[in-house]
Amino acid sequence: MLKDNHGREHSYLRISLTEKCNLRCTYCMPEDGVDLRPSREYMTVKEVLNLARQFVELGVNKIRLTGGEPLVFKGFSEVLIGLAELPVELSITTNGIQLHKYFDELQRANVSKINISIDTLEEEKFNVLTRRKGFSKVWQSIREAIKRGFHVKLNMVVMKGFNDNEVVDFVALTNDLPIEVRFIEFMPFDGNQWNWDKVVPEAQLMNVIEQHFGQSSLQTLPLEKNYIARTFSLPDAKGCFGFISTMTHSFCGGCNRIRLTADGHIKNCLFTDDEIDLLTPLREGKSVVHLIEQSIKNKHPRNGGIDFENPASIHAHRSMISIGG
Repeated sequence: MLKDNHGREHSYLRISLTEKCNLRCTYCMPEDGVDLRPSREYMTVKEVLNLARQFVELGVNKIRLTGGEPLVFKGFSEVLIGLAELPVELSITTNGIQLHKYFDELQRANVSKINISIDTLEEEKFNVLTRRKGFSKVWQSIREAIKRGFHVKLNMVVMKGFNDNEVVDFVALTNDLPIEVRFIEFMPFDGNQWNWDKVVPEAQLMNVIEQHFGQSSLQTLPLEKNYIARTFSLPDAKGCFGFISTMTHSFCGGCNRIRLTADGHIKNCLFTDDEIDLLTPLREGKSVVHLIEQSIKNKHPRNGGIDFENPASIHAHRSMISIGG
């Protein structure tokens, strides 16, 4: 098992298949986009599967495919087939635009969990935020995923003055739909024009929800092992809702996550600048096991070494789209 110097075991690998996306969400992609690099600088299908197998041999038992948008990766189906042969729980995070094309393949690969990013229930806002159209496609995919029995989570990045007034509407969805809505605090990444004034803390959101639905009507659900979200439900609701409060309520103590970027770098934290290139030595026929172990051992105890209470320590690093969520 991969352990860091703080005793945390790491068994969850998030693989970014591509930095490309068919949306241009403001909190994820810089307004000017990202530099397009030669395809040789990114992992091939064979290399993704090679590295995934090595991580599994080191104790990884859960793999999530991310992007960019993973479904625009030309080799997505091949990756899915290859990973399905490994003894892991497979899941995916997507914006839902092309999801309808892959439901059958996902089911054949025993993918049971799908996270869908949708930050507003209003089509006009969707078009502004994503700089593209596709709201109806996303909602069609959400309903089809539910119909097919997938465990569906809706990820909503909350931004003050833009969509924070929709929090109650998102919670209300859980009354009738068997989904988990997750409110994510706005986080700083390259080019997303982050500042503290745009962050809506969990406590503030919870206060709004309690005022609308009544504090006594909210049920606190048990925390999962290695949890990142505190979850709640309304009385007799089919679904639930929770908060991923990276900025105001760290959950680093139980972190078990590893990230592999589309260009083959291992990142042991979403916020760290520390990366180790695995792709180059892999192509040279060298072992990368010691590099993986080195990265995990050197993981910071919290937030990649950033102190969010000290504004001077907050800096922009990779854009979200080039990290992989």
